[in-house]
Amino acid sequence: MTSFRRRLLAREHLIGTFVKTPTTHATEILGDLGFDFVVIDEEHAPFDRAAIDTALLAARASNTAGLVRVASALPAHLLSVLDCGATGVLVPHIATAQQAQEVAKACRYRNGKRGYSGSPRHARYGASSMWQTVDAADEATTVIAQIEDPEALNEIDAIAAVDGIDALFIGRGDLAVALGADSSDAPPVRDAVERIGAAARKAGKPIAVFVGGKAEAAWLQEQGATTFVVSSDQGFMRRAAAQALTEIGSLRAKTEQKA
Repeated sequence: MTSFRRRLLAREHLIGTFVKTPTTHATEILGDLGFDFVVIDEEHAPFDRAAIDTALLAARASNTAGLVRVASALPAHLLSVLDCGATGVLVPHIATAQQAQEVAKACRYRNGKRGYSGSPRHARYGASSMWQTVDAADEATTVIAQIEDPEALNEIDAIAAVDGIDALFIGRGDLAVALGADSSDAPPVRDAVERIGAAARKAGKPIAVFVGGKAEAAWLQEQGATTFVVSSDQGFMRRAAAQALTEIGSLRAKTEQKA
């Protein structure tokens, strides 16, 4: 968990998934399988602070890094999940360099504005001294800016260059909707991906992406992506359930013939 940021910055090939269901079980299963990280989705799933707290405990128990896609970039949202022990945050709708700077400062103690408390999980419930807590948190906390608005493209070089933003996440779905594209693979979206990728490479920042499968991942890897969010716990369940339904359903005809 503490090494996740180092691995991200070193451009290791990292694989994670979104967790949409507010229980511990999906996170435990994913960690047991060997996923490098999970992204607990406060933005698009029914997670409150208590559910996030429990999911992060499950991530720690299963030795996988627990990131949180926060509902908003408000400092209070960021502080809440980091105090609960999140390895880092995925912050949606970062469209300006100023927003990126504010987010980076809200997540850091030194040269930042993160509120301090020695009592939460991230501080080991008071077991660490103040400056041990500060230095450990600043070293480990991962801050990823989600780029998903067309207006962000106008400032993409400046956003990517912000100190304290560790990586850029390319939000192709929102870009497709905002651009009126047919799909997340349409030419306008591909062009946006290339622009974001170029800015990240220029700034020396890693690129994270959501992918539906190997073909998408291969193309995005060519654009510089090294961190891949694959599907979600619900997506995996739906796919496996559909496959089982089809496989066992294929025996129905044999049953009916015997009847």
